[in-house]
Amino acid sequence: MAVLDGKQIAREIREKLATEIQDLKQEGIVPGLAVILVGDHPASRSYVLAKERTCKELGMHSVLTELPESISENELLQYIQAFNNDEQIDGILVQLPLPSHISESKVIETILPEKDVDGFHPINIGRMHAGDEQAFIPCTPLGILEMVKQTGEDISGKHVVVVGRSNLVGKPVGQLFLQENATVTFCHSRTKNLCEQTLQADILIAAVGKPNLITEDMVKAGAVVIDVGVNRKEDGKLCGDVDYEAIKPKAKHITPVPGGVGPMTITMLMNNTVLASKWRKQLKEVH
Repeated sequence: MAVLDGKQIAREIREKLATEIQDLKQEGIVPGLAVILVGDHPASRSYVLAKERTCKELGMHSVLTELPESISENELLQYIQAFNNDEQIDGILVQLPLPSHISESKVIETILPEKDVDGFHPINIGRMHAGDEQAFIPCTPLGILEMVKQTGEDISGKHVVVVGRSNLVGKPVGQLFLQENATVTFCHSRTKNLCEQTLQADILIAAVGKPNLITEDMVKAGAVVIDVGVNRKEDGKLCGDVDYEAIKPKAKHITPVPGGVGPMTITMLMNNTVLASKWRKQLKEVH
């Protein structure tokens, strides 16, 4: 068994990104990320501050805009349009969730597809499903794929079972593995005999948000187990969707919570922002 250390893998990727950013700076280009936070949700604030800190560590330009929860949808869209038109900004991220009076889909669709570094715009989703290389991939699924590749396992022909079908993780991560020539099964709350499905997985991805949903008897020996869940137990400690201690001796590779998928998500956001900067540079050279 080998623990997949998300912090270590993220650190190695960030070192490469820092070098790329320095190279871009020598050409007079500084990748820029704009983050918009609406309201004062503690978890959202924590994520946003971590993103801003990582930008600074890598030498990127970052702008954090904090707006009150009472802001109107139209006012928020005006902020997004301003960043769409800002030449210093390559990527725009609006931290979710948003207050109930604001349409998340309208907000996401207002961001220019070429600045949608979260990979949630319908055009980027369509491009991803079509296998188009000029697509921004959602950060958590991209981080998961990168972690599995780091194991050295050949994904082609493997059976990947995804437990969870959210638009943010479950659906896109299954699509990414399909493009790597894996056979993909999606499971969810209506799946009958979940255990029968998960026992077939060479690579098992749990992304539901239920503490210890995946137990030791649901995992076959030698599987790669990726735990996307982040749940808080009654004692205040974090745990995933996977019974980590029980499954660890059985799995070939497994991600811990915390310290597994989480650090990869922010790193892939930085990766997408650098990519956006490069693509915009190429577009300017063409024109």
